[in-house]
Parts: sequence; structure tokens; C-alpha cells
Amino acid sequence: MEQAKESKLIVSVSPHIGSGRTTRGIMLDVIIALLPALIAGSIIFGIRSLLVVAVSVASCLAGETLFNLITKRKHTIGDLSAVVTGLILGLNLPANIGIYPVVIGSLFAIIVIKCLFGGLGKNFANPAAAARVMMLLAFSNAMAGTGEIKAVDAVASPTPLAIMKGMAEGRLPKLTDMLLGLRGGAIGETCAIALLIGFAYLLIRKVITWHTTVVYVGCVFLLSWLIYRSPELALYQVLSGGLLIGAVFMATDYVTTPTTNLGKVVFGLGCAIMTVLIRKLGAYPEGVSFSILFMNLFTNYIDKLTRRKPLGEVKA
Repeated sequence: MEQAKESKLIVSVSPHIGSGRTTRGIMLDVIIALLPALIAGSIIFGIRSLLVVAVSVASCLAGETLFNLITKRKHTIGDLSAVVTGLILGLNLPANIGIYPVVIGSLFAIIVIKCLFGGLGKNFANPAAAARVMMLLAFSNAMAGTGEIKAVDAVASPTPLAIMKGMAEGRLPKLTDMLLGLRGGAIGETCAIALLIGFAYLLIRKVITWHTTVVYVGCVFLLSWLIYRSPELALYQVLSGGLLIGAVFMATDYVTTPTTNLGKVVFGLGCAIMTVLIRKLGAYPEGVSFSILFMNLFTNYIDKLTRRKPLGEVKA
């Protein structure tokens, strides 16, 4: 009897446990989590916000389709990863940006950063973060716009980060306005409440863990408090710029960030230090995309240093 049981033993290579989750299912959850920020952005900055995001998504889908056709690869737009990239990039852009830079940035994200490196799962950097950095360098004037706040007075407003850095004149919005998103900034980065709803949804669905996001945001708050010696200004630093959208949707990317919990903590800490340094000492008032892109380069090293060693492992 025992011999019969032993003959049925199946040995296979890892991974041994499957979650039943598909790439398409995960990407669909991310799309759902981004919807509150998209809705809030369209209310705050007007209907043109939807046009910018739609062009970004369409360009990403077209770019991936065209690349697969030219290289005779299997069509992959069905996994929805290109839609997610287009959404995240579009939400990181000002509502009054021209269409041409949006198309160029989207194609750069999909073709250069994703497809040329082998497609989903093989890119070394977050496509949306890399594209945003490229656009900041190549289309500085276009990316400097903030859009008119339609929900208040239809007047363009400088970003709080620019005000705190002394690069623009004006008064900081009320903290309640910061939470609601009634301030200058990119389409999807202003409404903190909408982004926190998306974060909660991803946690509930177990798409991401809390480690990177909480460490990233928490350390930015603490470091800013030390620098500005004011918890209120530190809170403005957290609610300003693209920190929340970056910490929730870009610094938690499966492909370009560490897989271990300790690695995620290290990654979040590195992003926080870089963000605060760039905001304080750099030429740009914002540093989130730069920080995430910089830390992407060290993901493999962080994983190797923080992964658990198998019992009895001996170095060759």
C-alpha cells in the first residue's frame, strides 16, 4: 500500500503554490483602484483631463500592438498592462499639456522601456516613471503646466511644492483643499482621498502589501519634519506633488521593485531619502519619479541581499 502511495508522488520545480491570480486580473484591479483618481481629476481640472488620459492609454495600446506586429510577437494587449501604464502616465501629466508630448511619452514608455527589454516582466524600470522623467527633461515647459482648477475658480494655480521651494509666488492651500485635490498639479496626483481609496482597495484585494507605500510616505514625512521643523509643512510635503500616486501605484510595481518584505522596506526608504533630497536640493521641485527610477536600478541587488537563504545552503 505504501509503495503505491509513493509511486504517485509528483516532484516539480518551484513555484509550488499557485494563487490563481492572473496578470489580467491584477491589472484590472489596478485599473479599478485608479478610477477614483481619474474621476476626481476630471472634476477638478475639467473634461480635458479625460482627453489627456485617453490619448495616453490609446498611444500605449497602439505602440504595443505596432511593436508586436513588426517583431511578429504574440499580441499582449489583452493582459491590460499597457492600459495600466497609459493610465498611470496620463494621471501624472498636467491637464493642459499638448497632445503631441503625451503621444511621445506614451510610446517611449511602452516601446523603449517595456517592449525593447522583452515585454512585461522583463523591463528594468517602471515605464510610467521613466516616461515622466523623459518628458520632464524633453518637454519642460509643457510639463510645468498645472491646468485650471475648474472645481473652484477656473484659474491656474502654482503647485504647493513650487511655492515651498520659492519657485512660484502664492499661498499654500488649506490642508482640507490638499486632501480634496483643490490645488495645482497633475491630473491624478492632487486628490489625496481618491488615492487613499485606491490604496485601500489594492490592500483589500491583496494586490500589493503596505510595506513600500507606508515606509515611503512615512519617511518623507519624518525627514521633512526634521528639515522644516514643522509637522504642518511635513504634511504638505506628503500631500503635495506625486508622492501618493507614486508610492501607491509606481513604487509597488511587481516587476521593477523588490519581492521580499524587507526589500520593499529598503526600497521605500531609498525612495523617501531621494525624494526629500531632490525636493530640497535639486533643480526640480518634485523628485518622486526620479527617485523611483533611481531605486529601480537597485532592485535586483536589494532582492539578493534581503532574500531568505535556503536551509543548509552552501556558497559554491
